[in-house]
Amino acid sequence: MSTPPDDTDPTLEADVFARNCTSRPVLQNIASRWGVLSLVALKEGPTRFSALRRRVDGISERMLSQTLQTLERDGMIHREVQQTIPPHVEYTLTDLGAKVADQLEGLVHMLESNIDQIRAAQNAYHRD
Repeated sequence: MSTPPDDTDPTLEADVFARNCTSRPVLQNIASRWGVLSLVALKEGPTRFSALRRRVDGISERMLSQTLQTLERDGMIHREVQQTIPPHVEYTLTDLGAKVADQLEGLVHMLESNIDQIRAAQNAYHRD
C-alpha cells in the first residue's frame, strides 16, 4: 500500500476538535459502526476473516475488508497470512488496538446494560 504524503507538522499537539488534526480521521475510522464492532470482536483473540464476518452480523464482505484495511493502516490490527494449505489470513489486535478495544467494549457494555432506559427515551421522543 502506498503511504499518503505527510504534510502535517509533527510538532503540533493532537487536537481531535481541530479540522485538520490527523487524529480526526482515525477517530472516525474507529468510531464507525463497523470499526467498533470489528475491534471489540477481535478482543476475543486471533480471528480469521470468515469467522469475523460471521461474528459481526450484517457486515458485507467488501465492507469488512475495507474496515480491516483501514484499521490495519491506523495501527489497530495486525494481518497475518498463515502459510497453510489452503492459506488463510488471521487478524489480531495490536497493543494500541487492544487499548482502544477495551475502551470501546466498556461503551458497548454500558449501552447494552442501559438499553431499557435508551428505549424509554426513544419512545418518549417519538411521542412528543
